[in-house]
Amino acid sequence: QVQLVESGGGLVQAGGSLRLSCAVSGSIFKISSMGWYRQAPGKEREWVARITSGGTTNYADSLKGRFTISRDNAKNMVYLQMNSLKPEDTAVYYCHGVIIPNSPPTLTTYWGQGTQVTVSS
Repeated sequence: QVQLVESGGGLVQAGGSLRLSCAVSGSIFKISSMGWYRQAPGKEREWVARITSGGTTNYADSLKGRFTISRDNAKNMVYLQMNSLKPEDTAVYYCHGVIIPNSPPTLTTYWGQGTQVTVSS
């Protein structure tokens, strides 16, 4: 059973920073890409950032320059550093993984349970 568990959310003032972490655990053959999504109240879930197994990163255009995604392959961790936070960044942030578990060895999408980020003005 593969699990993704986020941490690091919380309340921060506008202009502040937070670092989210996502721990991947379970019987894993290979972790392909990892990413972050977010969902604000009353809105659809939106893609934030993605990092491949080789370290290539992509970001939503509106977040470039403020958010940085990284991963530690040895620890099966992925991070999202969020700087210069704005009230409109308030959302539940979800970790997303495209992973091949040991059984069955099929490329599968997994989600974490989400962590709340609230940015006050």
